[in-house]
Amino acid sequence: MDSQLPEVKEINVISLNCWGLKFLAKHRNERLTEIGIQIASASPTPHIVGLQECWTQEDYQSIRKETRHILPYGKFYYSGIFGGGLAILSKWPIEESSMWRYPLNGRPTAFFRGDWFVGKGVASARIRFGPGVKDVAEVFTTHLHAPYEAEPHDSYICHRTAQAWEIAKLMRGASERGHLVLALGDFNMIPLSLAHRLISTHSTTKDVWMVLHPDCSVGAAIDEVEKARRRPIPTADFNLQENGATCDSVLNTWRWNKGQQKRLGPNRPKIEIPGDTPDPRAKRLDYIFANTCFDPANPTSGGWVVESARVGMTERHPTLQCSLSDHFSVEATLVHTTYASPADQTKLNASAVSNGVYLQTAPSESRLNGPHLQLKHSDTPPYLPVSTYDEILAMIHKYHLRELKQRRFRLGHFVASFFISIGCLVAVWFSPRNFVAFLLMLLSTLGLSAGVIDGLIGGLFVGSEIRALKEFEWEIRNVRAAANGEPDAMSEGGVKNW
Repeated sequence: MDSQLPEVKEINVISLNCWGLKFLAKHRNERLTEIGIQIASASPTPHIVGLQECWTQEDYQSIRKETRHILPYGKFYYSGIFGGGLAILSKWPIEESSMWRYPLNGRPTAFFRGDWFVGKGVASARIRFGPGVKDVAEVFTTHLHAPYEAEPHDSYICHRTAQAWEIAKLMRGASERGHLVLALGDFNMIPLSLAHRLISTHSTTKDVWMVLHPDCSVGAAIDEVEKARRRPIPTADFNLQENGATCDSVLNTWRWNKGQQKRLGPNRPKIEIPGDTPDPRAKRLDYIFANTCFDPANPTSGGWVVESARVGMTERHPTLQCSLSDHFSVEATLVHTTYASPADQTKLNASAVSNGVYLQTAPSESRLNGPHLQLKHSDTPPYLPVSTYDEILAMIHKYHLRELKQRRFRLGHFVASFFISIGCLVAVWFSPRNFVAFLLMLLSTLGLSAGVIDGLIGGLFVGSEIRALKEFEWEIRNVRAAANGEPDAMSEGGVKNW
């Protein structure tokens, strides 16, 4: 505990997917340098920043150089073969940090996607921002597995759901320690999706955007789940201001076609997109989750509430005229407030009416965006409906069957390639021509190599993935039993052998 730290009443947070893929992302150096400049000049001044897809030390140091005067502390996280691209910047000292790798995280055979090779996980930092014992923020930043197909046909939905479960457990643990929890990142999920509901319920935190905008969209306008709401197609401005759309916006130049992108560049006329342009594909994939730290047993201590949430980093590069990333940032301001009881709040509202603050009765308490109401409604139901856990278990079972099939196929390929290789080597002895012998040797070598790789994947990787699935299944069955009022169902004397 540092008694020299002043008391903090406001915390400004930014989360941004930088799109810093080395060799693949265009204008990477120029864009990430400008991102650092924009963070440094942001208003209000940020106190904590979480970055995703900041893959290289060069880019990280470039951002640090521009922001060091307002964010003197930072941590670049290492994971996997190529790195997870995660970083946290802070105004206050980082007391400790950890990198938690997700047990289920893509497949090595999908090398062209790279999720397994970067070792995706949760980067965490414990930041002390004030003199009090509990003046600690546990900050998590992550980048969940990308959906390469629309749900429910996405073959990685089980991975992403398991990842959401893992980060929710970490967030809940931090919240139970009485610390402020901030989870930032590209969660690759839409509001009220399965992963979103898991985090919102089991982490004891809230999606800061939905606190202030509870009626925001639950996907892009072209998604079936959003079509079912029968809302008009939103404009670009509406998506930014009300829906919190950070991805696939018509305002983002990286979502334009090649012809439009070629018209951008130095000394070229600026292309403006009107704010009333229809924006059917934009959606919210980037989130900030936060808890209140409110203790009902000690209401006088107050808690943290969401004062504002906004979409940022919509500016373009001043020279290149391209967007700074293929995502916009999500930003939020949290303020510490004291709790007013319902009786006190009624008196305050009556006083405000009598003094002319309101021209009519004070706003209804059904809305959750007022600071006192946020504290009042800080408790979330401890469990999801049992049917939701059944849905997850069915998903796990389906994926488990797929992995068993994959293991049989890959091990069968290894055995077949071994015998084919032996057959080719034997055939070489009877080959009448040298070029035929060469082809047989080549087939033997390449075939056996592919078979060995498949055998290793089937025997080692798939086996480890099945074990991770079993752990995930046990945890979901355990929480399902608790949600169903059957806490003894998963006792050591249970029937199923896990």
